[in-house]
Amino acid sequence: MCSGKHEDREDVVMNDATNLIANEAKSIVQAHLDRLGETKEHHLSEQAKQEKFAQIQAELEKRNAVLVAHYYCDPEVQELAELTGGCVSDSLEMARFGRDHAATTLVVAGVKFMGETAKILSPEKTILMPTLEATCSLDLGCPVDEFSRFCDAHPDHIVVVYANTSAAVKARADWVVTSSCAVEIIEHLDSLGEKIIWAPDQHLGRYIQKKTGADMLLWEGSCIVHEEFRSRGIANMKALYPDAAVLVHPESPESVVDVADAVGSTSQLIQAAKTLPHERLIVATDRGIFYKMQQAVPNKILIEAPTAGEGATCRSCAHCPWMAMNELDGILHVLQTGDQEVFVEPALAERAKLPLDRMLNFNASLKR
Repeated sequence: MCSGKHEDREDVVMNDATNLIANEAKSIVQAHLDRLGETKEHHLSEQAKQEKFAQIQAELEKRNAVLVAHYYCDPEVQELAELTGGCVSDSLEMARFGRDHAATTLVVAGVKFMGETAKILSPEKTILMPTLEATCSLDLGCPVDEFSRFCDAHPDHIVVVYANTSAAVKARADWVVTSSCAVEIIEHLDSLGEKIIWAPDQHLGRYIQKKTGADMLLWEGSCIVHEEFRSRGIANMKALYPDAAVLVHPESPESVVDVADAVGSTSQLIQAAKTLPHERLIVATDRGIFYKMQQAVPNKILIEAPTAGEGATCRSCAHCPWMAMNELDGILHVLQTGDQEVFVEPALAERAKLPLDRMLNFNASLKR
């Protein structure tokens, strides 16, 4: 499950063992999808939506709570977060905003690792999620026991993990990164002559490796949404719209990254939409980003990049099934009952906080 500039026999043995884990993770993902079924298409009338918003706002005020939502959540959830003084952003800014906000309760609309990260950074706060079932294929594909054994087999490497991992995996790491700061942090470590273990997203790892030239061993996880994009489908769409720019998240396969006009994190893609001169943009990431991207570029035309399938069977439905579980009713319910609270074992949280603080401090120093 690893690749890098050097691969010895021990790595090959690890490869066999961890491929089994990857396949098992895919089975878990499929089981989740089967249970979730199709995303329900239900649209509230404007009046019903505003009434729901008012109910939730009253509950937020009652609990001294703030709503923090990821770009990939459904548009109504993002709209509500903005309306109530919360935050809509990538996982890095969500973590920072939640930590620094005066609210004593954070409602995290996203996936499990985001709720855990909020608890690690703000142990004194109550962390609620609309559902604790919302997870991530990257998290599922990087079990802590197997990952720890892999790290132990390469003790001369610095361990860098993507934020899309469990609290236990973060606790095993030296650094945590998000896609918006990963390149800079790996460049920094490479400049110090460090060899790096990267987990869990192989596509993002390969993109960073190519960009920085760093000596990296890659864990072979992947995101089920970004894995679906195909360069051929995007090339066909580009032929239909030759004047369009292609925006790609680096969790996508390398062949997709290669056809991009801009590659970056969710925040960086929104910025690219603003700065690129193109009037039409083909966007290869979760369609949840369209809400904030369209706000940023109201006069531009945004097109969903096609995902799996060929020709007439090609579908364009890039939306994380777990992000889709964050619904207005769930937010209202958890505020009323408090029954979906996130807990992280204190000793584990303390260890996981160290690499997270390194990331936040490093990122703050870049902005100074």
